[in-house]
Amino acid sequence: MSLGDKVIITCAVTGAIHTPSMSKYLPVTPDEIAEAAIGAAEAGAAMVHLHARNPQTGKPDQTPEAFAPFLPRIKQATNAVINLTTGGAPYMTVAERVKPAEHFKPEVASLNMGSMNFGLFPMLNRFKDFKHSWEREALEGSRDLVFRNSFADIEFVLKKMGDAGTKFEFECYDISHLYNLAHFLERGLVKPPLFVQSVFGILGGIGPHPEDVLHMKRTADRLFGDQYKWSVLGAGKNQLVIAAQAAAMGGNVRVGLEDSLWAGKGKLAESNAEQVRMVRQIIEGLGRSIATPDEAREMLALKGGDKVGF
Repeated sequence: MSLGDKVIITCAVTGAIHTPSMSKYLPVTPDEIAEAAIGAAEAGAAMVHLHARNPQTGKPDQTPEAFAPFLPRIKQATNAVINLTTGGAPYMTVAERVKPAEHFKPEVASLNMGSMNFGLFPMLNRFKDFKHSWEREALEGSRDLVFRNSFADIEFVLKKMGDAGTKFEFECYDISHLYNLAHFLERGLVKPPLFVQSVFGILGGIGPHPEDVLHMKRTADRLFGDQYKWSVLGAGKNQLVIAAQAAAMGGNVRVGLEDSLWAGKGKLAESNAEQVRMVRQIIEGLGRSIATPDEAREMLALKGGDKVGF
């Protein structure tokens, strides 16, 4: 089977959106994050996308010291491509957000491609009781939150990563973010093949309707032609529906507890691996097959796991 028939599954194991009180299955401690990433890789994820948290409170922690306990463990236990966030949490500065990727020089780092409103407060309609004061404050605060990713911020990350050889997962939450990416491609500040992650269903970004998915893909095709690989993530209940649509269209997929806590209506996912297995079943049911980590490296022209800083 050619690499064109292969699907890269990315698993985003914890993120910065959901809070510990929402699910007892959300990885918080370094041990939990490592075990979640290893389990996802064993289930079929070629890439794991990683954030760190304070092990006592679960609050997002974007210091390199917070990532250090689990990165070597994941690398030693799996062959998965390790992808570090530069998004951190929306209330952090770009200088804070880039530090782990700058320090550890991973094969892949995420890069948000535009500023946006980032509304998490609707989750307060479902979740009422919180163990830590920061959880409610973060959700309420998103009513007046702009996730800043200016052109200067994006250039800051690109320059900070410099010649580390790290490629980017370009997170595009709206059509304008694709045009922003095209601007940086035209200037030669990013190099193909581009790994474009289209994000659907965050309040403030593009919606989760099937026509939105088609519109995002058509626009990316027009802007980037054969210079990119397309992947999708659907927030919350949209996760598997959008993954199925994208897989049927020839795209790649991202799942994980960063993006959705669920494994069906009203059923919490008990692990990241569970979501990987669910999306793998969809992919294989469509007659496609999943990419191994080394196949993903070839598809995305990555530098290899022996050239990282951990």
